[in-house]
Amino acid sequence: MVRLDDAQTFLPDVWRSHAAYFPEKDAIVCGERRISWRAFNAAMNRVANALLGLGLGRGDKVAVLMGNVPEAITIMFGIVKAGGCVVPASALLTSEQLAVLIEDCDARFLIVAAALRERIEPIRGRLRKIRADGWIGADFGGEGGWRHLEDEILARASDAEPDIAYAMSDAFNIIYSSGTTGLPKGIVQTHRARQHWSFSNAIEMRFERASRALTTTALYSNGTWLMVLPILFVGGTLHILPQFSPSAFLETVQRERITHTFMVPPQYIATLALPDLERFDISSLKVMLSAGSALRPDTKAGILARLGAGLYELYGCSEGFATMLKPEEQEARFGSVGTPVLGFEMRILDDEGRVLPRGAVGEIAGYGAGLMSEYYRKPEETAAILWRDERGRSFLRTGDIGRMDADGFLTILDRKKDMIISGGFNVFPADIESVLGEHEDVEDVTVIGIPHEKWGETPLALVIRKPGAAGGEADILAWANQRLAKHQRLSRVEFRPEFPRNALGKVLKRLLREPFWT
Repeated sequence: MVRLDDAQTFLPDVWRSHAAYFPEKDAIVCGERRISWRAFNAAMNRVANALLGLGLGRGDKVAVLMGNVPEAITIMFGIVKAGGCVVPASALLTSEQLAVLIEDCDARFLIVAAALRERIEPIRGRLRKIRADGWIGADFGGEGGWRHLEDEILARASDAEPDIAYAMSDAFNIIYSSGTTGLPKGIVQTHRARQHWSFSNAIEMRFERASRALTTTALYSNGTWLMVLPILFVGGTLHILPQFSPSAFLETVQRERITHTFMVPPQYIATLALPDLERFDISSLKVMLSAGSALRPDTKAGILARLGAGLYELYGCSEGFATMLKPEEQEARFGSVGTPVLGFEMRILDDEGRVLPRGAVGEIAGYGAGLMSEYYRKPEETAAILWRDERGRSFLRTGDIGRMDADGFLTILDRKKDMIISGGFNVFPADIESVLGEHEDVEDVTVIGIPHEKWGETPLALVIRKPGAAGGEADILAWANQRLAKHQRLSRVEFRPEFPRNALGKVLKRLLREPFWT
């Protein structure tokens, strides 16, 4: 008997369908390059078949170290089409950090762009799990054991659909955490999780086949995939910005009539500071997503006033849970990050793991189909972040402190590990940052806790000044402390030229705190 209930559709099947029914439609655009769905699917197939021909097995890991070029998308999703697990590596990492990451994920193949080859050469002797024929140059080869992907591998590969079966529980990718609170961990996301990510965000942000999405952040970053996966899921057009600048972003939106984009708060701040912002026609933008870190109230107000009303704010973690505040909710819920994204649930927990009533402050925990399956090869750390509800379902403890109101809208107060305990009072850096963000000389600010003999901890504000600002550290300190509650008052203000950040612009407060505590 024929049974139809066993049929399943995976993301590679969806991509193949777009190529079959809309072959000449643009799939990827980068500068002057325009790649049709037919060509994009064929290129992914060649990557898949080439890797299968080299012996890639189901679930084998392939690390990819590349910049923002169309080939990075083709290669990463070609690996997935082959039944492999792609491990995008951050171009911000040092050679030492890359060595740890590539060894940790058990990669059998490594694909590297020429511009980043110098990061790998010093550590080649330590990457013992890469196969002898697994050293692949995305755009170079011919010496030192490197094989040129195009000339030596893809040239002989078929562009036919690979004969591969997938399971929803198979690993789609491993994304390494940003390391904001410790050593990076490999976050394993399955085909099921990535499919949920694709359709839930496509529905929430109203993607359709006519949509044109622009990526402004690194393609190896999980946040960037908030644009990549939904737009490819619906068969739209993905536009890649090779390198971000406010003018390049605005020019691309104007020229290509971009409908959807994602930027992190520092990018919005830089764009709002552009003197000739108003000369660009960005009326096509329907969706401007912000994620990575919280928007300061002054930045949010600037976006709504000068970039348009289509602001979506996403709070989430790479492990899978997310909430979203939509444009129609901005006015009434200005300080909130919204309600759970389609398919997720949320609880607020106390330190003992008890569920708190709405309105109470506690740790945010989330559940849904988009959650990671595990931290790769770290069962104890995986177990440590799980909380089970009365039905035995595994919720993810985010490590963030928040409050859910009577209608289910979430307000983020801070990272649990960033919270300052001063004289027995809980001080949330985000509250202080919001006040300082209103000062006319402050372009960006982050607040950390430093040791204090009497209070245990005390807040320190690190400030990046606007160009041409004349006020000194003492001026900003006095201004802020007049507006802060007694327990929030700053011990001092220090000017900094920049902050250490991860790929999505989130400030690495751990690195800023270390000199004061060690």
